Amino acid sequence: MTYTFENSSPEVIFDYLRKAKTVAVVGLSNREETSSFMVTQALQADGYRIFPVNPRLAGQEILGEKVYSRLQDIPEHIDIVDVFRRSEFLPDVARDFIETDADVFWAQQGLQNEETEQILRDNGRNQIVMDRCIKVEYAYSGLSQEK
Repeated sequence: MTYTFENSSPEVIFDYLRKAKTVAVVGLSNREETSSFMVTQALQADGYRIFPVNPRLAGQEILGEKVYSRLQDIPEHIDIVDVFRRSEFLPDVARDFIETDADVFWAQQGLQNEETEQILRDNGRNQIVMDRCIKVEYAYSGLSQEK
């Protein structure tokens, strides 16, 4: 049996985006041709404050922001954690996520994992989006016209 995550309604997802001001991007690459870079650049251009998370690039800068080794190192509240790691790494990110006060766990398009959902829900973290591109959802939300 194949696992398929069931996302909240588009209205709920748009509400996550509307309320958010900060986005931590786990697995952000410094290579401009990558999806993670392009999506994050677009979010930043739309006014979100971004926090790059990539242990291999920790201490450097991507898109003018300091890169952190892990979510727990970010010294500010995180509204959305956007994950660009393969599905098998999502449980590790979920474990890091529950050690923060971040609000929404968001796995990019093509990414979903049953163990991740279980970890998050077992810890009372129910604001979860999986297998959705945050940039696409933002475009569909109409929020860009509001800003």
